[in-house]
Amino acid sequence: MSSKKLAPFRADHVGSLLRPEALKEARRRHQRGQLGRDLLTELENQEIRRIIGRQQDLGLSSVTDGEFRRAYWHFDFLEGLEGVEPFETEDNGIHFQGQTLQSHSIRVVNRVDFGRHPMLQHFAFLKENASQALPKMTIPSPSMLHFRGQIDEAVYPDLELFFSDLGRAYQKAIRAFYDLGCRYLQLDDTAWAYFCSAEQRAELEARGWDLDEVQRLYARTINQALQGRPEDLAVTMHICRGNFRSAWIASGGYEPVAETLFGTVNVDAFFLEYDSERAGGFEPLRFAKRPDLKIVLGLVTSKSGTLEDADEIKRRIDEASHYVDGERLALSPQCGFASTEEGNLLTEEEQWAKLAHVVRIAHEVWG
Repeated sequence: MSSKKLAPFRADHVGSLLRPEALKEARRRHQRGQLGRDLLTELENQEIRRIIGRQQDLGLSSVTDGEFRRAYWHFDFLEGLEGVEPFETEDNGIHFQGQTLQSHSIRVVNRVDFGRHPMLQHFAFLKENASQALPKMTIPSPSMLHFRGQIDEAVYPDLELFFSDLGRAYQKAIRAFYDLGCRYLQLDDTAWAYFCSAEQRAELEARGWDLDEVQRLYARTINQALQGRPEDLAVTMHICRGNFRSAWIASGGYEPVAETLFGTVNVDAFFLEYDSERAGGFEPLRFAKRPDLKIVLGLVTSKSGTLEDADEIKRRIDEASHYVDGERLALSPQCGFASTEEGNLLTEEEQWAKLAHVVRIAHEVWG
């Protein structure tokens, strides 16, 4: 077997796609006990086959299942880890600019481990049906269990043990997906974007967080998770600034985390949000010195249906190439189109037009 990593691609995408209304309604009926699990799965399968075909028809070299079996981009996976359980919070959930996520969270109630996870079969279905493109699996970064979860101090009086267990659990997860044929895995992470935001940093520090220490622990745990991964498995990381019904949370350039993130975290590529001035400039990319590290520029927004000016996108790619060799750059939307099942505020056809726009521009830039 070749050890060559195929991904990421010049024209790529983060992963989640807008759920059709029929699937949303079916999920609501299932939650009310009005639709059986088997019938819901049958509809999910049907819709996932459809969107795999659309992605392939657009000329994308990687395809996802759109996260169609999930309500949340992160909670659904993390709840499947051993030692983690969901619960409904007493507050109003995660606050975005103008929007609030449902009151839902997770907590660690026992030692964390990875076992019979339902998303292994989700990937197996994706791989079975992706005939013309590389199937890509997306899961939350290990950072997110600490960042969004509550940890029982009786289970983990020492956070060093927690992070050690977490890294080991993710090692098992990565190997399990690989054994099913996964060669393209993405870790999604909002924590690093929060560390870029003066407002969010102040809130975290008010809770007693030592942000330098947390960055160190997150980087170390991610690297532990990646230890021993097969040479032909591409692992990328998407840094998200919040994506719920076209709203956002974090604002601020990558400078506060760039040296740690780009210089020490051993992924093969970073998907970075660069669709608005909230992301700052490209200067922090100077820390992406590793010659095999790729940067996927999220210059096309998933938050609206308006198509960006192609010449402006090309100009910004050229600007970024002053800090990272253009041969190490790629293009994508800045985030998924539906990080939660509610989805962003654009139509499905506008979504496909965005992805086609990415493919066209990437072809014109890189051939």
